[in-house]
Amino acid sequence: MTVSALTRPGERDRLIVKLSEIDWLFVLVLCLIAGTGSLMLFSIAGSSWTPWSAAHASRFGICIFILIALAMVDLRVWFALAYLIYGLGVLLLIAVELVGDIRLGAQRWLSIGSFSFQPSEVIKIGIVLALARLYHGVSAERARLSWWLLIPALMIAVPVLLVAHQPDLGTALLIAMTGGAIVVLAGLSWKIIAAAVAGVLAVIPPYVIFGMHDYQRQRVLTFLDPESDPSGSGYHILQSMIALGSGGLLGKGYGLGSQSQLNFLPEKQTDFIFAALAEEFGFVGCASLLILYAAAIFMALRTSYLSHSHFGRLAAAGVTATFTLYVMINGLMVMGLAPVVGVPMPMLSYGGTVMLTVMIGFGLIQSVRVHRYSEVTSGKGSFV
Repeated sequence: MTVSALTRPGERDRLIVKLSEIDWLFVLVLCLIAGTGSLMLFSIAGSSWTPWSAAHASRFGICIFILIALAMVDLRVWFALAYLIYGLGVLLLIAVELVGDIRLGAQRWLSIGSFSFQPSEVIKIGIVLALARLYHGVSAERARLSWWLLIPALMIAVPVLLVAHQPDLGTALLIAMTGGAIVVLAGLSWKIIAAAVAGVLAVIPPYVIFGMHDYQRQRVLTFLDPESDPSGSGYHILQSMIALGSGGLLGKGYGLGSQSQLNFLPEKQTDFIFAALAEEFGFVGCASLLILYAAAIFMALRTSYLSHSHFGRLAAAGVTATFTLYVMINGLMVMGLAPVVGVPMPMLSYGGTVMLTVMIGFGLIQSVRVHRYSEVTSGKGSFV
């Protein structure tokens, strides 16, 4: 009689060892952030579990199991699949251009029966894995300054241009900045970094004038002067700033935020849930949440540092960069310090697709931690 691998004593003990290697404090921090999101969604729905809070909590529960399952995957499996995941992501983005669903004037979704998803979420993981694998076998000299940099630049540019054309400027910006962060962490020369920053700054004005869609350009103008159209394009950010300011030090109290409870605050369950938190819990509540985010970022970076493989270090750092950018862009957007680009606050905002992407990334980080001593090579070593 054949015995299942998981029932053999050696395999079972090995699984227990792997589970013990997961950073459970990190998982606890994620639970606290998602729990805060569920409580806020309960509050802004008028003290109701529907339509957002219960779904948010159940999705996070499923994602925790996905994180644990992915943490068990050997790092060399991630290495072997890196280019395949990236290539699949690019093909799905091309499919969006050809047969994607159009919603609210944007072509960002693919539908398979009753199931629909945004392929741009796949490429967020794919770009991290592909660049981490690319740089795994690259010498420090080539990573620092070489014509060879055209290869990673092209790998970043292709998905960024496809996503920007949907149009989804926020996600395109996130992918570009994540890819750039990995290239910098791999050892890019500061001369190239300075030249790239100067080039971007020079390109921004003509791009805003000639390259953006009208509604995107309006977002930039609204960011510069939101009071120019307080009941139109400036409404979102002005209501968000009112909510932020009215919370004061300790907030108005749980369930007592007038901006969110009376529906003055738009997209209160997604893009602007941080403003709703500020109104009900004030500066103290916002600072406490940001401390949790900072703790998650610190622990993820520590995992990157512990990895013995260059691939593991860059993969963990890349996912951490994506998560950090989510938090920074949404926070700046809510405070009126950046244009509104539709980037949610991870695990706090309602939305299953972004949560799944973030938790898959965290599963990769935990895989790096569990298998931090694995020797990752480009050869055909066995996954043992």
